[in-house]
Amino acid sequence: MTASRVAAAIDAARSAGRGAFVGYLPLGFPDLPTSIEAAVALAEAGADVLELGPPYSDPVMDGVVIQEATQTALAAGFRLADTFTAVRAIAERVDVPILVMTYWNPVLQYGVDRFADDLVAAGGAGLITPDITPDAAPDWIAASERTGLDRVFLAAPTSTDERLRMIVENSTGFVYTVSTMGITGERTELDAAARALVTRLRDAGARHACVGIGISSPEQVAGVVEYADGAIVGTALVRALRDGGVDGLAETARGLAAGAAARAV
Repeated sequence: MTASRVAAAIDAARSAGRGAFVGYLPLGFPDLPTSIEAAVALAEAGADVLELGPPYSDPVMDGVVIQEATQTALAAGFRLADTFTAVRAIAERVDVPILVMTYWNPVLQYGVDRFADDLVAAGGAGLITPDITPDAAPDWIAASERTGLDRVFLAAPTSTDERLRMIVENSTGFVYTVSTMGITGERTELDAAARALVTRLRDAGARHACVGIGISSPEQVAGVVEYADGAIVGTALVRALRDGGVDGLAETARGLAAGAAARAV
């Protein structure tokens, strides 16, 4: 087992008096070379951790902006093996840990051990697996233990205390803390739910909890890092890449990174 590069990046941000900024982009959008340049730009603009998503044909947990981007990537011919090509190219240029956010079926189809080995060889740091829970992932847990890859599981406000303990015990790097912040008229209530979930995760023993889903502005990032270790942003970055290219993405990322630095954790 190797030390978690993701946890180390979050700890480094904390030591610098700021929250961690985790940035998501879909691989292959608008094409593979541009997605590599975009990820490099995101890291250079201040992301502490990169979260890269291989496009999937049935992205049931993604919003419209990300779904449209992934469908564009698939239509352009993206294949799962391109994930490792992209991770390798990005890892050679920036020293930021790279997590692959993937639905579980592509990993199963590729082969769990083969996927883990190829991700390590490419320089990846681990997986975020939104649609599988630790009790259903013994093969992945074994593969990650063997290779030293981080495994990031999701926790939701609806999770029981028992399930939260299981998620905490089996997650490395951080626990992906699900929120639905940013919906007009419900912001206060949803902020309270995210705060309460982070508190419950701390009580369950979580050392690192990063909040994602619905965070789109520097102000929201700053609010999240008051109580969590980091904020995860996806849709706002994908929209910026779509509308403004790599330069537009970098500008948006710099603003979000400033939000993470606005308040100490």
